[in-house]
Amino acid sequence: MNSCLAPDAHPVRPQLTLPQGAWDAHCHVFGPAAQFPYAADRSYTPPDAPYEQLRALHDYLGFSRGVIVQASCHGSDNSAMLDAIARSEGRYRGVAIVDGSESDAQLAALHAGGVRAVRFNFVAHLGGAPDLDVFDQTVDRLADLGWHVVLHLDAQDIFTYAERLQRIPVPFIIDHMGRIKAQDGLQQPAFQALLELMQNPLAWVKVCGAERVSAGRRPFEDAIPFAERLIEAAPERVLWGTDWPHPNISKDMPNDGALVDLMAAFCADPALRQKLLVDNPLKLYGA
Repeated sequence: MNSCLAPDAHPVRPQLTLPQGAWDAHCHVFGPAAQFPYAADRSYTPPDAPYEQLRALHDYLGFSRGVIVQASCHGSDNSAMLDAIARSEGRYRGVAIVDGSESDAQLAALHAGGVRAVRFNFVAHLGGAPDLDVFDQTVDRLADLGWHVVLHLDAQDIFTYAERLQRIPVPFIIDHMGRIKAQDGLQQPAFQALLELMQNPLAWVKVCGAERVSAGRRPFEDAIPFAERLIEAAPERVLWGTDWPHPNISKDMPNDGALVDLMAAFCADPALRQKLLVDNPLKLYGA
């Protein structure tokens, strides 16, 4: 089991002043383990990154709202996320992990707790594809809740699951630009497939995770052209988030303030930034 680095404890002050009502549409809370134990079958153990630290970071960076994404280290026990949302006085929404056994009443309780989506991990180092029957059955239940599905994929999975992606009946979000590799260039088949996928009116993408896309070290500027192309392809269906506290980063821990300025570099138009940071997340998480 891998251990994770702690996030950079000294974020710089971003040069960009975020628009009023800006959302961090992808962040996590971990633990504290003494209160919210990590899953026994987890693939990594993060340092505690509790609600108080997340809220302080958002206050410092200038985010008004946030989406707390359940990560695999907590499995389908969403307690830490739900606790954070409950304490946030409406500031946060959530993306849950489920195991398929949930009753309608349990899903309704998650909705009442601020959850608006479920997430499935397909990434190899996090255990690979989920049970696809559970995936299909769960996705079929989301429309009645007004929820969407978040997909954490490796780049090649865009091909592997192309047919399944095309028949998802609710909005779906591809995390972290599909984890494509900047070193393989803009013409790499996986990125071209992702661009083509964005023609689907239900497809969304998070143009974050630059540290996962980049071939090098911070400030991860080789990820900029990929984010630019995705924003151009679907400006109404792009989201951005810090990914704090950046689990499973092995090469260079990002600085969250610098990530805000990196986002400004690939989304220089204030009208597009308004969509990316305010209008688009409100469509999925505002209600």
